[in-house]
Amino acid sequence: MTNALYAGSFDPMTRGHLDVIRRASKVFDKLYVGILINYAKNPMFTIEERVEMIREEVKDIPNVEVVSFDGLVIEAAKKLGVSVLVRGLRAVTDFEYEIQMALLNRNLARELDTVFFATSLKYSYLSSSVVKEVAFYDGDIHNFVTPNVERLIREKLAAK
Repeated sequence: MTNALYAGSFDPMTRGHLDVIRRASKVFDKLYVGILINYAKNPMFTIEERVEMIREEVKDIPNVEVVSFDGLVIEAAKKLGVSVLVRGLRAVTDFEYEIQMALLNRNLARELDTVFFATSLKYSYLSSSVVKEVAFYDGDIHNFVTPNVERLIREKLAAK
């Protein structure tokens, strides 16, 4: 049985993230979506809100479980008992960073492999930062996120 971990900040979750999750869930027996608590960032959503957001979006995928963690991804992988890290690639610029991280993680934890999923072409330009910026200026984000995530973003911005 091969279990994998797809880790990120997911602030917010985009259709690109969901695309990678759906595709990776077909490859691995169990896929953990790990939401990283990154103290260096100022997230739009709390860790609890992101966990709930993603759980709602993946509730129809039986082999996906949403968890949160802080610290190194390799430590989370060890605790979860996974042998593969999943990463999405949007463009060549992602590849340089992601290969560096994959090599670093492999050096720190020889038992872990990284598998890259090329994001679908229609989401290759998409990032959580872009979604937040467009939403902040009241732009149309319905093609970037699911209706539920769009609602949550609009509610969060209205509360500020």
